[in-house]
Amino acid sequence: MVRLRSRRAAALLVGVVLMSGLATTGQASAMPASEQATSRSTWAHRAEVSYDALQRYLYLGRKQHYLYQEKYPHEATDNTYSYLWPMREATAATIDLSVMPGAGRRYADDVRERFLGLRAYWSTERKPPGYASYVVPPLGGGGDLFYDDNAIVGLEFVRHYRLTGKASARNRAEQVFTVLTGGWDTDPTHACPGGMFWVDASWTSIRAANVTGLAAELAAHLFEITRKPSYLEWANRLYAWNRQCLRSPDGLYWNDISLDGTVNETLWIYNSGAMIGAGALLYRATGDKSYLQNAQADAAAAIAYWTTDDRYYDQPAIFNAIFFKNLLLLDSLARDKAYRDVVENYAELTWNRNRDPELGLFRFPPSGGGPYDPSYRPETLEQSAVIQIFAVLAWKRSDYDRAA
Repeated sequence: MVRLRSRRAAALLVGVVLMSGLATTGQASAMPASEQATSRSTWAHRAEVSYDALQRYLYLGRKQHYLYQEKYPHEATDNTYSYLWPMREATAATIDLSVMPGAGRRYADDVRERFLGLRAYWSTERKPPGYASYVVPPLGGGGDLFYDDNAIVGLEFVRHYRLTGKASARNRAEQVFTVLTGGWDTDPTHACPGGMFWVDASWTSIRAANVTGLAAELAAHLFEITRKPSYLEWANRLYAWNRQCLRSPDGLYWNDISLDGTVNETLWIYNSGAMIGAGALLYRATGDKSYLQNAQADAAAAIAYWTTDDRYYDQPAIFNAIFFKNLLLLDSLARDKAYRDVVENYAELTWNRNRDPELGLFRFPPSGGGPYDPSYRPETLEQSAVIQIFAVLAWKRSDYDRAA
């Protein structure tokens, strides 16, 4: 089943920028850091009540295979279950809640249910097996294998392993990385040879910054865990390609490059986030300070660009969540007050402007970011994104090394 995900596919394939930083004016005005920061306990409460709303309106529970629906309310023309991407983000949100101070084992069963839900997307029809974009038979028709989806799912298995020590989680992360290696472009005749294809499908052949950076993060994690040299080699290969082929003169990351060398210069904030995280993890795993310096430079460039006129408010909430969590990962290695301030300012904007107080769900335009839109149904994807952001703001700084 060919699936064009409405938010990413348009920009990835034709370079349409709905709310990117190409426009310097927006509906949100710059918001300075508050004089008195919101307490961590308040962020924990906001994360918890937002999660309660997610579970009340979008979670389908044990009888429906621990899966979520895409939107609330459900309509007759909707798929029965969500795509893989929202399922992954609900998994990430639940893990983030479990790390909050005082959470104890309150979310242990919920975390277990998220990983049970992910099993519905695991496809053994392709070799090697990997995660399809939609639930596989008998629950659904499956879908294309998106390499970026598989990379972010692999990262959640790494986080699960680091929190629990379960060998099965580490093994699945390694299985996923094996899938990702099949997405590396091996044709030396292509412009800027190498890079990760976005999807294993015939309808597009772009090599994208997001999947390449996310795969670099996963490889760096796996090297740190296993000390297998092949993972470090892959992490360096992936990381270097993105910096060489898609890093702009301003220190941001263009979205993708076609086989003939045409660069889609659309900017999405999470492309910077993945590379900040990859640099931070490579520094943590090797001690090479050049990686840390690169990550700090990428963070400075991204913050300068995306906070101008609150450009990042118009980015999809989930893209911001990925960026913010990697920024806090960097903060665990090189403390900078500006990193948390950026996250907190956005979180305040979103809590105050995008929350439907009656439902406790967050409403965004179809793009997934920007001002409150009462006409558009709340989604598992965005609700999970804001939960992640609120939850990490409730964390102790000593836990930031678990953020991404």
